[in-house]
Order: sequence, then C-alpha cells, then structure tokens
Amino acid sequence: MILILLAVLILILLVRTLMFKPLKEEERDEVHVEFDGDEAINNLQKLVQCKTVSYYDSSLEDDDEFNKLIDLLPGLYPMVFEKLELKKFANNRALLFHWPGKNQGEAAVYMAHYDVVPVEEDLWTKPAFEGLIENGVMYGRGTLDTKLTFNGILCSCENLLRKGFVPENDIYFAFSGGEEVSGPGAKMIVDYFKENDIKLSMVLDEGGAVVEDVFPGVKGQCGLVGIAEKGLMNVEFKVKSNGGHASAPGPHTPIGILSRACQRVEDNPFKPHYDAPVLKMFDTLGRRSNFLYRMIFANLWLFKPVLNALCKKQGGELNALIRTTVAFTQMSGSKAPNVVPPVASMVANLRLNPADTVDSALKYLKEVVNDTSVEINVLDGENPSDISVTDNRGYHIVKEAIEDTWKGSVVSPYLMIQCSDSRNYSGFSDKVYRFSAMDVTSEERKTIHGNDERVRLETVKRAVEFFMRCMLNN
Repeated sequence: MILILLAVLILILLVRTLMFKPLKEEERDEVHVEFDGDEAINNLQKLVQCKTVSYYDSSLEDDDEFNKLIDLLPGLYPMVFEKLELKKFANNRALLFHWPGKNQGEAAVYMAHYDVVPVEEDLWTKPAFEGLIENGVMYGRGTLDTKLTFNGILCSCENLLRKGFVPENDIYFAFSGGEEVSGPGAKMIVDYFKENDIKLSMVLDEGGAVVEDVFPGVKGQCGLVGIAEKGLMNVEFKVKSNGGHASAPGPHTPIGILSRACQRVEDNPFKPHYDAPVLKMFDTLGRRSNFLYRMIFANLWLFKPVLNALCKKQGGELNALIRTTVAFTQMSGSKAPNVVPPVASMVANLRLNPADTVDSALKYLKEVVNDTSVEINVLDGENPSDISVTDNRGYHIVKEAIEDTWKGSVVSPYLMIQCSDSRNYSGFSDKVYRFSAMDVTSEERKTIHGNDERVRLETVKRAVEFFMRCMLNN
C-alpha cells in the first residue's frame, strides 16, 4: 500500500512538473523609438559632475552643488522646461513636472532621485565626480543610482516633445533631491496628489533591473519589477552592569550576554512567508528553471520545507525574499580593554517581510532572546509597503517596454528587499512598480553605494529607449 501511494505521489509530482511550462505570450507589435544617444550620454555626464551628496546632517551638504544641477536642467532639456509645468517642494529640492495629456484619465508618475551617497575618494580608482568615460563606460557617483533614470526620463520627454508627441493622459515626473536620507520631498509630492484628487494609473520608481543568474536554474536575462518592498527597522539590544575591573568579572559580562542574544536570533530566523510578490516570481521564473527546481516550484505544497531549509542555510537574496532578515551591524562596549562595560549594546538592521510589522518583529525578537537582562528597543522603523496589482495596464506598459528594450528577457514581479521613495505611495495607489531602467552585471551592482560606480554607455541609451516606450503607451 505504501509503495502504491509513493508511486502515485511521484506520478503527481512528475505530471505537475511537466505541465509547469512558460505561459504563452500574445504576439504584439514592437514599439520603435529614435533619439540622440550621444546627447543622452553628454547630459548624464554633466549631471554626474554635480556633487549632489546627501547627508543626514544637512550642514554637511553643499547647496551650491544642488543648485548647480537644477540650474543646468533648462539647458540640457529645453523643450521640457518650455512645455511642462514645474512645481518645487522641500526647499526646492523636490521637483514635480506636469506633462498634460489629451484626456483627463488617470496619470502616470515617473520617479527618480538626483542626490547621491557620499564617497571615499581615496578608495576609487577613477574620479568620482568627473563623469570620466573610458572604453565605453562612464564612471561616477550616481551613474546608476539614480541619475541614470533621472536623465533617461527627461531625455525621453525631450525627444518626444521634439517630435510633437502629446501623451494620451497626464504624465508627472517626480524627482527628489533627498531620497538617500529619507527626505520629505516624495511625501510632499504624494500629499499634493491627494490634495488635488489626482488619480494615478501607475507609479514607476527605482528598484529591480535586468539581471542574470539571480534565480536558481534560470539562465539568460530576467527583468525584475518590484511590486512591493520590504519594511525596515533598526533595533538596539542593550545590557547594563555595575562595570568594574576586568580582573574579577562576573560569570557573564554584558558583551557575553549580548553575544548569546545575537546567537539566539541568528539560530532562530523569522518564519518564511510566501506572499504575492514571491509567489508570482516563483510562478514566472520557476517555469523557466531546470527540471529539479521546476519540480520544487511546481509543487510548493510539498517542497516548502525543503526550500526553507536551503534558504536558511545559504542566506542571500533568495532567503531575503521569503522572510524577515536580521543583520547585526554595530556593537559597542567598554572604552578600555581592562574595564567591564557598565553598558554594552549592539544594533541589528531588519528588513521586514510583507507579512511582518515593526511591532510583530519586535515581539518575536523578545521571545527568541528570552532574557530580561537584555533591553530591546526600536530605534526607527517603517512597515512594508502595500503590494501592487499586476493585472492592469500600468504593469503591462512596464513589462512590454522591458521586453522591447532588452530582447529575450523574461519579465517577472518580485519583492524588493531595499527601500525607495515609492513607499510613500502606500495607501494611495496599488499600482506602484519598482524598476531601474538598466541591465547590470553582478560586478556593476556591487558599485551601487560602493567604489567606482559606473555604467556602460549602451545602458545609458537603453534607459532612454525604455522610458520612451513607456511614455508612448501611457
């Protein structure tokens, strides 16, 4: 009887795996675009030469550099400034362009930020703010994050305006000069939309990209579109003591107690949750995986424990997709090597799965540590974003533009594990998509917020292609 049941189970698994094939796509005409690629490259180079570095301590910022970039824009994109209305928010750092359409339907919003993170120039092998071009590559802070898309959006509009194009419905360009420090600009723009009862057909911000080797068993390019992003919280773990000389310590020092708490948290990761962004990604890319992984993704009802075990062991991006992650990043103790610290602390950075909240995550940490001598407090935090729909025109505009720009790529929803300004649209729009208009290698991805940030010149051009195709279909 057991052998019969086992045989039936194997047959079911095989049949479901064999049926788990890519869904047939409807044939459609490609949207062709023409533009001045050299102009797009030159414009991005000039933007990179502006040191628009954001700091949480705003006194460290160079206002002249921000003003320099803003003053450059009318010369770089003259038709945009002639035809579009511009409003400024957040001390003129946030820019909102309005491109009126033929109709009064729902409006599309294209987002980017032109501020950048600081650099350690001694660690760069190329100048960080010259926009140096060598061997078909432009180097500089912001080339990827996100002056590339800022330039791509404006160049697209500029070229379409030259051709006399008028969009079917209104389009807005929402740009922030303080995204890297969670500045107020994006929220103020969302408040403007709410106050003026502006309905949105889609919001497109930074996020996923066209990448390779990011999903098990799948070769070739995948265009990942974030339909939600994880929440964020920083948590402090603190232990107090009477201090004293290190020659006569108690059985457990504050740092020892914290170390035990750290180990308990790492040995007991958050439970996995398979929410809509992850399930849709598994359903889309799993169908294109090799036979073994197709079997797993076609039969998650049976293999979720196996997948969970693999993710827990390996960590990394796949693990981050299915659970709240905890990374211990800071620790402090005594100021002298021979003194038991009166206070020791450590900080963990959490990225919250859509099924978790700041409150539920804090509760879980306290249960796992299970030690009243360890104070656990939230330093700051934001809940995960809402999950956007994919069965609407906005998502398909993005999907088709990716497919036309990066031929042969497979477009899939996914859960973005970083944070972006688009989280401000939660509760206002369920059509928020996160895709950075670029194809990047694993090495190039590492330069985002890192050293020698760079972009291939062909990628600069493809960003313009992508946004032009989106706008033509809006």
